[in-house]
Amino acid sequence: MSYADLLRGPHVTRLLLGTLVGRLPSAMASVAVPLALRQAGASYGFVGVAVGVFAIASAIGGPLLGRLVDRAGQPLVLLPTALVAAVGFAVVAIAPGSRTAVLAGVALAGAATPPLEPCLRALWPDIVAPGKLEAAYALDSASQELVFVGGPLVVAGGVAVASPAAALWAGALLGIAGVLVVATAPPARVWKAPARSGDRLGPLRSRGLVVLLTGLTGAGVAIGTLNVLVVHYAEDHRLPGGAPTLLALNALGALIGGLAYGAVRHWRVAPPRRTLLLMLGLTAGYGLLCLLPAPPLMAGLMILTGLFLAPVLTVVFVLVGELAPAGTVTEAFAWLVTLMTAGVALGSAVVGTVLETAGPTWAASCGVAGLAVGALVILAGQAHLVPAVQEEAEEAPARAA
Repeated sequence: MSYADLLRGPHVTRLLLGTLVGRLPSAMASVAVPLALRQAGASYGFVGVAVGVFAIASAIGGPLLGRLVDRAGQPLVLLPTALVAAVGFAVVAIAPGSRTAVLAGVALAGAATPPLEPCLRALWPDIVAPGKLEAAYALDSASQELVFVGGPLVVAGGVAVASPAAALWAGALLGIAGVLVVATAPPARVWKAPARSGDRLGPLRSRGLVVLLTGLTGAGVAIGTLNVLVVHYAEDHRLPGGAPTLLALNALGALIGGLAYGAVRHWRVAPPRRTLLLMLGLTAGYGLLCLLPAPPLMAGLMILTGLFLAPVLTVVFVLVGELAPAGTVTEAFAWLVTLMTAGVALGSAVVGTVLETAGPTWAASCGVAGLAVGALVILAGQAHLVPAVQEEAEEAPARAA
């Protein structure tokens, strides 16, 4: 099975492209909001607060919106949130000089970020054959690198043609356009989550899912560490193109790794063990970053770390779908996004302090530590990484007794 065959499947290309376009505003916000605020005379301190509010609001809103999708369906959540998020971006574009308006706008845009990632991953089992599911997840994880590259490029174009405010307006419109493409697609319109229990924990009642999400938070820490570390490295080595060059190489590695992983038709290693092995490979790659070699070797290491990231995410997507209790799959994928984001924020915060106090080598080790802890969590919890149906069947006799 080739990726061309997969993309020719009914609705696959439409849903994938719609999701990528609809997610551009989130990638654009981290660049467009600071540029708009700085143009309006805001201090760097306030810029940091505004970006932080957006990230926190997104992290909180994700699981809540995922739960709503599981209960009400995809269009009834995606369409209103796209409009609300667009209003949030518009508020910032109209009044970048007002602190109150900016904070309200970024909070609104963040909290109402349409849960396109979780929705697409909930749809994959319905639109591709079981034998193609892992390839679909691989294509999903690899293609998301296009969002992180494309978002800043759209902002750069908007600023070059008009202004940072224009880039925010463009983000608002792209978000609505992407959501319309996804929400009006037949699979999204007819999708319904299975009936769920009244347990308030939702997907977090699955011990295996808690183990998996906790472990993946360590990968988020590593990504956050890398984002800051490359800025220091690029400045220290006066690297042409600066940090974006290194991050682009990392994204290229992830794209290659994801596509290569999905091209494998049959895996002899079960997903839980595969997750552990890939996490160890990712940890080894980040360990080599501690050497902080000359730019040509550093470029190779950036590609190497990316090669393992997308396969890790791919097999995790498979496990999340298996581990999530009935009726909670969208919320489960939303928790994955939230905890990865929290890990990124933690890694970014910690590595900045370590860079100033202990130097770049110790800063690079923060990412290794995050991944090592994550791998240990997944190793210790291997016994719990069983499908939700199997776990509930094993617990039923105990509850009856």
